[in-house]
Amino acid sequence: MFYLSLAIICSASIALIFKYTENAKANRYVITSANYFIAFAISLFMIFSRGLLSGVTREVSFAKDFSLLSSNNDHILSPYSSILWGLIVGGIFGSFFFLSFIYYQKSIKENGVGISGTIAKLGILIPMIFSIVIWKEFPSTIQWVGIVLSLVSIVIVNLSQKSLEKFDFKPAIILLFIFGGMAEFSNKFYQKYALNEYKDVFLFALFFVAFLISIFYTFKEKSAITKKDILTGFVVGIPNLFSSYFLILALATLKTSVVFPIYSAGSIVLINIGGFLLFKEKIARKNKVAIILTIIALVLINL
Repeated sequence: MFYLSLAIICSASIALIFKYTENAKANRYVITSANYFIAFAISLFMIFSRGLLSGVTREVSFAKDFSLLSSNNDHILSPYSSILWGLIVGGIFGSFFFLSFIYYQKSIKENGVGISGTIAKLGILIPMIFSIVIWKEFPSTIQWVGIVLSLVSIVIVNLSQKSLEKFDFKPAIILLFIFGGMAEFSNKFYQKYALNEYKDVFLFALFFVAFLISIFYTFKEKSAITKKDILTGFVVGIPNLFSSYFLILALATLKTSVVFPIYSAGSIVLINIGGFLLFKEKIARKNKVAIILTIIALVLINL
């Protein structure tokens, strides 16, 4: 529970820091670049400090090791293959991490920190759908109820007099849901086949690719780069990395069915409390309903 509490605090801190930066009219690309720089730098430090790459030999080729996954559902990749798998998956999904962070900041500016944090946590629906299709992990009846409630909450968030009249749905919050969900799926996609011991290699590849994409857009925009934005990004990067790090430690000692509903619902509650106390952000009645439905849905989904 100690590690789980730290993961919740780190997760909520990201949204609240983003809220502060949007109020300060900061450069979101600079913040995102600095965030991913500090994240991949810490991951790289952890790789070498733990000696993860030392003594690793290729006992079997990656192609042969990976081919065994199709014939044996319980097969886990060797240390050598786990490292390569982490680099491959991290490299592919790094773009989704970049996009999820950009739309997280954009949605917070447009919709507020509370509802943006809520929808970001709903991203777990994406890996659930892929789990059904790829690994035949069908939800129980209770989980199906949770899925329906979560979808209803997304509709409620986007419903307004304006949206009903002009069909003016908010794209930022929908894209946040999609890209955030794909980012969450990357963790499951890695952990499904590889050794968790080499998670730092996966995180390094993930954040390094996201950094390269982010730094490209930073210079493409040709906007001002300030020390304040860089420092803010560094501050965000630490909880961004360690929210995943502490979550893995919590999963090693607690059941998944306990960790995820507490992590998701706890983050949502903490984000909304922080938004109200720190920024005096009022929560619209329909958004309160959506948040309550989301918390119920997250609990049901993970039962």
